[in-house]
Amino acid sequence: MTGRILVVDDVATNRIVMKVKLAAACYAVDQVDCGTAALAAARTTAPDLILLDVVMPDMSGLEVCRRLKADPDTAEIPIILVTALADRASKMAGLEAGADDFLTKPVDEVTLLARVRSLLRARDTARELQQRGEPALGFAEALASYDTREKPGRIALIASGPKGAVLWKTALDDRVGGSVSVLPRDAALGAFGADDDDVPDVFVIAADISHRNEGLRLLSDLRSRAATRHAATLMILPQGDSERAAIALDLGAHDILYDPFDAEELAIRIRAQLVRKRQADRLRASVQAGLAMAVTDSLTGLHNRRYGLFQLDRMLAQAGRGLAVMLLDIDHFKRVNDTHGHSVGDRVLSLVARRLRAQLRAGDLLARIGGEEFLIALPDADRALALGCAERLRAAIAGHGFATGAGAQLLGVTISVGIALSDPGAGETAQSLLDRADAALYGAKAHGRDQVTLAAARPSLTA
Repeated sequence: MTGRILVVDDVATNRIVMKVKLAAACYAVDQVDCGTAALAAARTTAPDLILLDVVMPDMSGLEVCRRLKADPDTAEIPIILVTALADRASKMAGLEAGADDFLTKPVDEVTLLARVRSLLRARDTARELQQRGEPALGFAEALASYDTREKPGRIALIASGPKGAVLWKTALDDRVGGSVSVLPRDAALGAFGADDDDVPDVFVIAADISHRNEGLRLLSDLRSRAATRHAATLMILPQGDSERAAIALDLGAHDILYDPFDAEELAIRIRAQLVRKRQADRLRASVQAGLAMAVTDSLTGLHNRRYGLFQLDRMLAQAGRGLAVMLLDIDHFKRVNDTHGHSVGDRVLSLVARRLRAQLRAGDLLARIGGEEFLIALPDADRALALGCAERLRAAIAGHGFATGAGAQLLGVTISVGIALSDPGAGETAQSLLDRADAALYGAKAHGRDQVTLAAARPSLTA
């Protein structure tokens, strides 16, 4: 099965018809006949989506929707309201209650299934981000409403002609709590870079801009580009065009609306997309922060041992490139901790890391791989370059004392460095490079410390 759907309707015939349509698309379907049962089932079975009738004997579907959205355990379940009520007030009330869509009976099967696919896809994406992120950050809480105190949302309108764009903008100004701008199609595709802070949060796109289906092609382009991939998209289609509505949703549109549309309905849908976009952005930021923490040493800000060894393997795998590997150790570091305390020792480690990084190129690898031990890898490096770099590193540490506290005397620190140069023709591995660099490091320490030692070349396997 591709998802579990809860159908809520007090009329048995309606439930059966809906179940047949959904089961034919391989969805698992649960059924209940009232609002009270719907609230209980949502908590106990955790459906992936709820199809909810509005008019029921015990409580309205609107009240059920509000209660589900207010409960952190059920707030993220997508809800489609299904009702015979087609008036504007009912639709506005449903969307304001937090429903993701509002379908009128008899429900068009093509539109229904496309909407279900779209909402389940969005739900799966949010779940994946949550599973990768840090649960303690509180993303299981109910969806917040749009907060104008945050950075204003950016809404871009791409309409069919200047007149249409002006009408859209006039209808939306002061309704969505963000900046509304009109964009030509070409500007939407070419104006933004991957790190651009001005990328719109929501694109509202006409299905037919200058030519038929041009908006659908633009939607596909926006979804495929790094700069706009995570922006929300809302497609405006001609009235009753359910076939292309389904195509738009399957192409990645987050919502659809039919023209002529109600300005307040469009504003509500845009505000809902801004809320979801911001939550998704926070989740992605949480994931990125978690990934950074997983590969970073918290004390020095350098890469940690796991990442350093992984990157060393990758660098060595690039055939034909010379690679110099250094292992560095702070001399007599235990004495620093024992004499001055671990807080001073931590300060020394942090300052040493900063000085080492200042002497290296952008593409060089620097990682803390032990208590006072550092790994450096220099791509495209020969013997002379490696020795020259190692001497600069040694001098940068030994040449100036370390200020470890207000009024404290500068603390003298030195490092020992062992170097190994890779030989692609000798069957070199990352571990063999590290072993030779480690042996050279011990040689530097044995000869008095505060010096650089170069390891002997590794004998060729073919010799």
